Amino acid sequence: MASFFRRTIAAKLARTLQQPEEAFLPALSALPVSKRQQAADFRLSISALRTGGVLPSGGDTQAQTDGLASQLTPDTVLEAITAGGGWINFKINRKLLVQKMLEPFGNGEDERFGLNSDLLNALKRGTVLVEYSSPNIAKKFHAGHLRSTIIGNFIGNLKQSLGNSVIRMNYLGDWGMQFGLLGAGFAQFGCQEKLKRNALQHLFEVYVQANQEAERSEDMKQAAREFFRQLEQHEREALSLWKQFRDISVDEYQRVYKRLGVHFDVYSGESFHRDEAQEVVQQLRSRGLLETTEHGTSVVDLSPAGDARSVCVVLRSDGTSLYITRDLAAALHRSGKYSFDEMIYVTDKNQTSHFRQLFQMLLAMGHSWADRCKHVPFGLVRGMKTRSGEVLFLDDVLDEARSRMLHNMSQSKTTRQMDNIQDTAEKVGISALIVQDFKGPLLSDYTFDWDRMLQAQGDTGVFLQYSHARLCSLIQKNGGLESSAFDPSLLLEQTSIGILQHFLRYDEVLHQSAQDLQPKHLVNFLLKLSHLIASAHKELPVKGSAPDVAQARLKLFSGACSVLANGMRILGITPLEKM
Repeated sequence: MASFFRRTIAAKLARTLQQPEEAFLPALSALPVSKRQQAADFRLSISALRTGGVLPSGGDTQAQTDGLASQLTPDTVLEAITAGGGWINFKINRKLLVQKMLEPFGNGEDERFGLNSDLLNALKRGTVLVEYSSPNIAKKFHAGHLRSTIIGNFIGNLKQSLGNSVIRMNYLGDWGMQFGLLGAGFAQFGCQEKLKRNALQHLFEVYVQANQEAERSEDMKQAAREFFRQLEQHEREALSLWKQFRDISVDEYQRVYKRLGVHFDVYSGESFHRDEAQEVVQQLRSRGLLETTEHGTSVVDLSPAGDARSVCVVLRSDGTSLYITRDLAAALHRSGKYSFDEMIYVTDKNQTSHFRQLFQMLLAMGHSWADRCKHVPFGLVRGMKTRSGEVLFLDDVLDEARSRMLHNMSQSKTTRQMDNIQDTAEKVGISALIVQDFKGPLLSDYTFDWDRMLQAQGDTGVFLQYSHARLCSLIQKNGGLESSAFDPSLLLEQTSIGILQHFLRYDEVLHQSAQDLQPKHLVNFLLKLSHLIASAHKELPVKGSAPDVAQARLKLFSGACSVLANGMRILGITPLEKM
């Protein structure tokens, strides 16, 4: 409903300046909630109008601001229009604000709140392929893979909520020289029984032993090279063992992803493109992009004209492919199969150079769609350890989060009345993990802190879940009061208005998140909403109020509950009704 007010203001401006309404929409924004009673709801940036060519770029900004403001008069929708500091401020009629902002709730539109917006409708929609998580089989599932998993899931959820067709892909590290080491190592140290009992743990142990042996023994290095050569040559026995490792790993990953509430539409991997990688090399050669070095490796020169030479190796001297060669093949395959409008890779910032080279090579090969490919980098996590030591697998993190949350919940009297304490503790623990990770810029490194993450007070995932569960409890206890009809004049206290003013920013927050793919905007919006709700619980009691007042307040709390739940789901958090 923010769109109704934004469009009304734009129409008023359009009539005054004889310009199309669309020219004003990007320059309008909802103000952050203020404690001041007379605070405006929207503001218009004169600077943005000048940049957009609506107003002349020369001249005095303040004079332009005052001049335009003087031509605008309040009406039944806008009860006050003021100017200052290069901004024109608009205050909406309070009763109309309440009525319009709460209109969608209880009419089957709860989950679509804020999404039918001029701002969001202006965004391009299409097919978006998101590649995320992408663990390496037989190696530890470290904190970076956890970050990639939850960030990629957020991007997929966001793009889907905005009307895109989303393909979620897990591109496994299931090929390359490490499988030579694993295959050769399994022949010496492997055990099928241990593989059945704890597949990922055993494969990891074998891989570590094989690495240690390769440092001491040339025989192990040679055996590893020979096993990988057999894989590249499609020899049956080597492929059979590799397939076993891959299948049991994927089964294990799917079980863990289910705990996180994450799913993938496609499980792909480097192995799918091992043959296509050789075709890519031929394409590079036919375009005159491939050079052979004195060491026998095949490289592509990516240095801009006149700059120092910068080359990317795409083929080893023995003719075997590399990670980037297979990534080139994968990108070409996906473009042909999915005809995507956008492809997003979610990996840590150490791979920034890799993706820059990948996109450069695709463009050099004549694929203009490479401009629609994007890398979303993220920083490193320091200090992610469980009580038993360093984290090896994602299971360890989730188990620890659940265990610590169970301990915290056991201190609460209400927890003992719950039927599904384990499941609740797991979901709250995951919420805490996600919010801690998403609060800041993705590119920043951060230090993992179990205690701070799991606090019930403060800006945490636990606080978000508590806020939602408390609203659900309030709605459940007052079920008989729910009605689509209510009196807007009974919600004119600043506490109520503050929540509704905050609602005005929801589509802007989603728009900002869609522009830079950063979850922090939505996290901070939901945390602020939770604080506003906490104040409203104290100042706007439902119990003991007159029936019509209680009904109006319940309408407000129901709306807040819906917005909170919608935002949490986009972040990848399952909203709990009890905790």
